[in-house]
Amino acid sequence: EVQLVESGGGLVQPGGSLRLSCEASGFTFSSAAMSWYRQAPGKERELVASISSRGGVTNYADSVKGRFTISRDNAKNTVYLQMNSLKPEDTAVYYCHYFGYPRHYWGQGTQVTVSS
Repeated sequence: EVQLVESGGGLVQPGGSLRLSCEASGFTFSSAAMSWYRQAPGKERELVASISSRGGVTNYADSVKGRFTISRDNAKNTVYLQMNSLKPEDTAVYYCHYFGYPRHYWGQGTQVTVSS
């Protein structure tokens, strides 16, 4: 059974940092591309960042480029999202995502709130 468990969310002031973690199980993590999505209230879920199976290729939404960094540790079956210079508009529930054909798998989500 595929499981994705996120952690690391919370309340942070503008300009602050958080690191999200997603621990995966139930599939061959080291062979899987992984992604982070987010969904703000009243908005559609959007792709934030993705990383290839070995970590050599990463992609970011324009809104987070230069501020967020996605990384992974295949020995720990974990993908991370380091978020720096956080803005109020980064407030959302953040989801870990894996596409294991033909299904999309999601974690339960972790809330990130950026507010003073």
